[in-house]
Amino acid sequence: MTLAVTSPLALGRHEVWPPVVLAPMAGITNVAFRTLCREQGGGVYVCEMITTRALVERIPKTLKMIAFAPDEDFRSLQLYGVDPDVTAAAVRMVAEEGLADHIDLNFGCPVPKVTRRGGGSALPWRRRLFGRIVRQAVAAAAPAGIPVTVKMRKGIDDDHLTYVEAGLIAQEAGVAAVALHARTAQQRYSGNADWDAIATLKQALDVPVLGNGDIWEAADAMRMVAHTGADGVVVGRGCLGRPWLFADLSAAFAGTPSQALPTLGEVAAIMARHARLLVQALEDERHGCADFRKHVAWYLKGFPVGGDLRRSLAMISSLAELEDLLGKLDPEIPFPPESLGQPRGRINAPGKVSLPYGWLDSRDDDTVPDGAEMDDSGG
Repeated sequence: MTLAVTSPLALGRHEVWPPVVLAPMAGITNVAFRTLCREQGGGVYVCEMITTRALVERIPKTLKMIAFAPDEDFRSLQLYGVDPDVTAAAVRMVAEEGLADHIDLNFGCPVPKVTRRGGGSALPWRRRLFGRIVRQAVAAAAPAGIPVTVKMRKGIDDDHLTYVEAGLIAQEAGVAAVALHARTAQQRYSGNADWDAIATLKQALDVPVLGNGDIWEAADAMRMVAHTGADGVVVGRGCLGRPWLFADLSAAFAGTPSQALPTLGEVAAIMARHARLLVQALEDERHGCADFRKHVAWYLKGFPVGGDLRRSLAMISSLAELEDLLGKLDPEIPFPPESLGQPRGRINAPGKVSLPYGWLDSRDDDTVPDGAEMDDSGG
């Protein structure tokens, strides 16, 4: 298969190689997980979703969430907002205080608490409101030279597709790139991503287009790029419990494909490091260990580890306890090849999209819904 991408991804004055983006995931892509992934290969590593209102109001939890490691030389921040003025204020704050080097705008979240306020993947349907948000964000970021990108879905459902029109509006507003998760909000994380939609968007736009959806292995990224002509890929659930996927992606884009298949002992070492990084980031051992628990099942997926040991690992409260339990694993057990290419993380059924009353009645109503802004970052 011939690789279509041979040049770095240009985001403003920044060049990114390989053209790989870690998707922001609530409760996952904190500084600890980003550190693990960045050690594997180059790319853009985005922090958890930050709400514009929470940032402008300087909510302490949100300010902690935008912490970056000292060696993160391309700090990427995803903002979620519904009010153009609040979004612009948040972007100005980022620019004036030097909080990040790149801003991504979230128009892809399908979570009901987001869409019922008109946000996330519901918002591009209101094309004038969408355009105002993007234009004001780009204008606020411009003095600092911060590139703004957007991430979106195909639309609300198959009867309310918005991705091509929204991509053109964003391009005209001056965004540096557009990322498409090739599912509708109604699909959530079910079914298969529609890579043909990514190809359609690529053909319609002049700015770089990034493809997202069903990249479980580096080979999937290569197939997506070849199929769609995309300028790069966005990886979400595929790296859960597998930060080494970014090493595979770096090798694949370099034209020397190789696949990391760590033994259980090597996975255990990464698990221990992940937990230590979380403790360091949260500055509390108990909280760091509690936060690590959700990663256990992803790391051990497919390995022959008994239920009792799995449950114990998913209930740790100290690093010493984790080290003791990891010591009970057989370090020689090879990586289970049958788990390759299998979905990870959220796999749910399609569902009706929660929307504000009358949301679908007018495409050109740019009124901000009452109570649209959220003060809780992270999705």
